[in-house]
Amino acid sequence: MALYITDECINCDVCEPECPNGAISAGEEIYVIDPNLCTECVGHYDEPQCQQVCPVECIPHDPNHKESKDDLMAKYKIITAAMG
Repeated sequence: MALYITDECINCDVCEPECPNGAISAGEEIYVIDPNLCTECVGHYDEPQCQQVCPVECIPHDPNHKESKDDLMAKYKIITAAMG
């Protein structure tokens, strides 16, 4: 499933550059994750990089966007093909 950023976000700017899919951007008040671009770093890394660097641990799984590892890999292939 995709990830999302909660209201605990402190806008520290460390997650955005870590996202290999460009899914994280500055929102009106806090950073946001585009669920259409989030693959939890499947295809790139073993662990979601934004979760690894977040100092306040405010990036949980999004229960509104449930996806299997196979779904995330399929999304990764579509995204990387579009970027290529």
